[in-house]
Amino acid sequence: MKPKAWARAVCVSLTLVAAASAAQPSAKQPEKVFRYALGSAETGFDPAQISDLYSSVLVSNMFDAPYRYDYLARPAKIRPNLAADMPIVSPDFKSYTFKLRPGIYFADDPAFAGKRREVTAQDVIYTVKRIFDPRNKSPRLSSLSEEKILGLDDLHKLAEATGKFDYDREVEGARALDRYTVQFKLAEPRPRFLASFADPAVLGVVAREVVEKYGDRIMEHPVGTGPFMLAEWKRSSRISFVRNPNFREEFYDAEPPPDDAASQALYREMKGKRLPMVDRVEVSVIEEPQPRWLAFLNNQHDFMERLPAAFANQTIPNNRLAPNLVKRGITMERVPLSDVSFLWFRMDHPVVGGYTPDKVALRRAIGLAYNSEEEVRLPRRGQAIVAQGPVQPMTLGYDPKFKSEMGQFDRARAIALLDMFSYTDKDGDGWRDLPDGSPLVLEIGTLPQADYRELDEVLKKNMDAIGIKIVLQSGTFPEQLKAARAGKLMMWQLGLSAGSSNSGEVLEIGYSPSIGQLNFAAFRNERFDELYRKQNLMPDGPERQAVIQEAVKILIAYMPYKFRTHRIGTDLMQPWLIGYKRHPAAREFWKYVDIDTARLPR
Repeated sequence: MKPKAWARAVCVSLTLVAAASAAQPSAKQPEKVFRYALGSAETGFDPAQISDLYSSVLVSNMFDAPYRYDYLARPAKIRPNLAADMPIVSPDFKSYTFKLRPGIYFADDPAFAGKRREVTAQDVIYTVKRIFDPRNKSPRLSSLSEEKILGLDDLHKLAEATGKFDYDREVEGARALDRYTVQFKLAEPRPRFLASFADPAVLGVVAREVVEKYGDRIMEHPVGTGPFMLAEWKRSSRISFVRNPNFREEFYDAEPPPDDAASQALYREMKGKRLPMVDRVEVSVIEEPQPRWLAFLNNQHDFMERLPAAFANQTIPNNRLAPNLVKRGITMERVPLSDVSFLWFRMDHPVVGGYTPDKVALRRAIGLAYNSEEEVRLPRRGQAIVAQGPVQPMTLGYDPKFKSEMGQFDRARAIALLDMFSYTDKDGDGWRDLPDGSPLVLEIGTLPQADYRELDEVLKKNMDAIGIKIVLQSGTFPEQLKAARAGKLMMWQLGLSAGSSNSGEVLEIGYSPSIGQLNFAAFRNERFDELYRKQNLMPDGPERQAVIQEAVKILIAYMPYKFRTHRIGTDLMQPWLIGYKRHPAAREFWKYVDIDTARLPR
């Protein structure tokens, strides 16, 4: 070989070695592992079938939607993700067209027969169609059906009639125009249509081959394009995730508010880093607050998501981090959560359901007798505010000055309502009875956890004070959720987190087509349904807010839900965890955090 050719060959070899070394972590570099715990068990990993917060967090870090939220931008801002750019939207908000970025691949899986599988426009269409397949019983069906995608409701009805969903039938409203171009056409204007396509827990893109290979076991076999993939799963106990080697080349970029010094500093520190930054994520399921808290204190976890209220007084006295934790280098992120906690009444139950004045009076009396301020003060340890209705903080229509009966505590009025409608003690046992003389007993679902026990104590104390007997029915979260959707619970207390900044989204809990999905109370009201549909068509602004407020007043008047509190979330970070910032809507935060291995305890 000639000298110059030999030199070129050596240069090429060295370049390839350097590139290979850059692509893989150094053998000497310790593995970066991000560890934390969930407070309730997951239900599974299929975006089409889940709706609970805990599963949604896990799914959001394995799957990608076409769009995403900017990690630091406030107010929330949607940016392209799988999509190459923002969509082309028709002036009437009835047509949305976007292109996918070429060269994005699913994680490897046997379903792909050893070949790399690129994401295409057909995958997006298939993902949307799965929501409409009756076999999946998707809790997303009601909200996505309201988007009026031309042809998909007809396809759903045909599948209900025939028992088979025809995925190969093309519909006018959901089409792949070419390999990478997706187009949706809608029957009505939908100004916020894009929000669903920015949530991977709703429309995380899946591959048809994977779904068909695993069938009914698809909840156990997540295969997405996200930064992480499932490595090990011990149900309701421990879940391990590893970096997806097929994840595209992506670097940290964001738009922090110019007046937010902390976000600006975070951006300067993280800008340009290759995502994801950690190699593994270890998620434990620890339902009891005390062991979850102790695991963080003992350095077994890097992150404490939502400090249990039971430890707020000693951890954040006067809402400031305790000196002993400051000394350890622990930091906190404390923000209002875009959520609402509530107690719901099954409206078709013979005891608490119904729309007649006596039944409305019973639910109103229960609502008035419940002291939400006491909940804030005792079990919540001041880490919440009293809710006046369903609209969550950090969404566009939330009004902190709005007041309603929902937030009132008035035991005297509650007793007067019960007496007026003959909910009195007729057999002398000390408990009120129904007007016909049969026992008035509230059967309320709950979870066997310390924080739930404290909430139950407040509820029982308040019901005892007006002579109403309650019976608590305990079960695991997945069990209770399944029973709730099947209409088998009389009452249960839940929380609902916003998936976007859309304040009208929460109204789905009263929308009759959502019964069996998000409408846990099985509430039916024609005027409410009309208002729900109307606000969905309107652009954001005062006129839409007035429609939302009218719908809220219907929920307050009929009381299918007792809206109780909006929680304040305090997240704690060990000194070696870098980059965490709570987003008001997005859940896919794993790829944005890093572990400083030099600061790990030895």
